[in-house]
Amino acid sequence: MRIPIVVTVIVVLLGVAGWALQRRLIYLPDASAPPAAATVLAGAEDVVLTTSDGLELDAWFVPGRNPDGPGHGFTVLLAPGNGGNRLGRAGTAADLAAAGFSTLLLDYRGYGGNPGRPDEPGLAADARAALDHLRSREDVDPTRLLYFGESLGCAVVAALAVDEPPAGMLLRSPFTDLAAVARHHYPFVPAALLKDEFPVADLVARIDVPLTVVHGTADTVVPSTQSVDVADAAGTLHERLELPGLGHNDPPMFGAPVVDALSRLAESVRAGG
Repeated sequence: MRIPIVVTVIVVLLGVAGWALQRRLIYLPDASAPPAAATVLAGAEDVVLTTSDGLELDAWFVPGRNPDGPGHGFTVLLAPGNGGNRLGRAGTAADLAAAGFSTLLLDYRGYGGNPGRPDEPGLAADARAALDHLRSREDVDPTRLLYFGESLGCAVVAALAVDEPPAGMLLRSPFTDLAAVARHHYPFVPAALLKDEFPVADLVARIDVPLTVVHGTADTVVPSTQSVDVADAAGTLHERLELPGLGHNDPPMFGAPVVDALSRLAESVRAGG
């Protein structure tokens, strides 16, 4: 009888540890404060977002710099993945600016020198604060807003889009829900232990805006099949772009292929189709 008891105790202890520490596995912030926006990107400005629960979050607004580009007149709300901070997305913002897009680079609570600790309700509040800021700006056309989510950010913008639909949305490497990703990496951990859900596929099914899904076929973080399932759930799928041989964090996943896909989405929105 002693061995089953020991096994039971170990399982219980692992469950308790998993419950207590899971958010340290989900959220991997670089908490250091990036330098001033203008020292990194020409014309960029530091902005402060005020959340509904009273946090003040630093972010960057990067204006478009190509009046002839496909993104001219459009503004992108970029919700990043679970790691790093906005400094790591400077290259993406520069590429978007070169295509004519203005971009708000959001850092969640706990990221990039911001106060607070990340969780699902908190990230939803952070995204809403970013949207409120964009709507307050005179240099942003609220009818030409595009949401751009990376990995975990796909869940953040999908949740925002349910209540505040954009003109269009691009999801890069989306997962179906957090439990599915957890099962992929930790098959012996019960999904019931998860505090956060992030049900991307279910949210996408409730959104009626043009959607582009971009994913790599060699993604070991979010299985490509999950991104396909998200695309299949979309009510209005504009494009599913599969990038052969690319993994979750390979450089092209932050560069030209994704910016080009967003440009095609913007051109379709501009044309009304």
